[in-house]
Amino acid sequence: MISIVIPTFNEESYLPVLLESLKKQDFQDFEIIVADAHSRDKTREVARSYGCEIVDGGMPAKGRNEGAKVAKGDLILFCDADIKFEENALGKYLREFQERNLDVAGFFLKPFGSKKWLSFLYDVFHNIPLLLLERVLQNGGSPILIKRSLHQKIGGFDEDVKMGEDDIYVRKAAKCGKFRYIKKPKVFYSQRRFEEDGWVRTYIKYILNELYMLFVGPMKTDILHYKFGHNKNNFNKPED
Repeated sequence: MISIVIPTFNEESYLPVLLESLKKQDFQDFEIIVADAHSRDKTREVARSYGCEIVDGGMPAKGRNEGAKVAKGDLILFCDADIKFEENALGKYLREFQERNLDVAGFFLKPFGSKKWLSFLYDVFHNIPLLLLERVLQNGGSPILIKRSLHQKIGGFDEDVKMGEDDIYVRKAAKCGKFRYIKKPKVFYSQRRFEEDGWVRTYIKYILNELYMLFVGPMKTDILHYKFGHNKNNFNKPED
């Protein structure tokens, strides 16, 4: 069984897209755990309507850790609320994970919508660099698939890290187990943060965070002003 853990904060508009995509999977041996940071909207009502287990969360690292504490599956799939899976993708992910004897895995992304230029940018600035560096400089993000035993062994996510906690997590996991990126299918990923904060500004922020992690260490001061759950208005639905 897979335990799907989703940290949320005010995600009533976005969460149903992910949960609907999970209903369309041929592989259904999973539980869904929503770790909610006391949302002020109807996030918890949405989660209940889909039969999700709900626990109290916080920032993403804390939410993922709290969700993992109650997870029953041998594998944990950590997801952000603003993603979407293709039909029958979970079974393909699981087969590849098992066939390649992986312990932890990341995913390649594609944008919501049908803009070819945007898909090209995702490949050039995200997917191809990840593939080239997967054995020397792993990156997390959403989703992350990991054996629950490995999650416990490395002590979960560092809740003191303000930004890039998912990268720190997979790099620690990769030292104890085999890490690779799942080749296909790619995961739909929302552009809401880029559209609200600006494409160049957001990408530069990610680059600065990467440089900080490489030369200083985990970012435990909020100098880049990371916000959780602030992108409420800009959400590209799959049909856009």
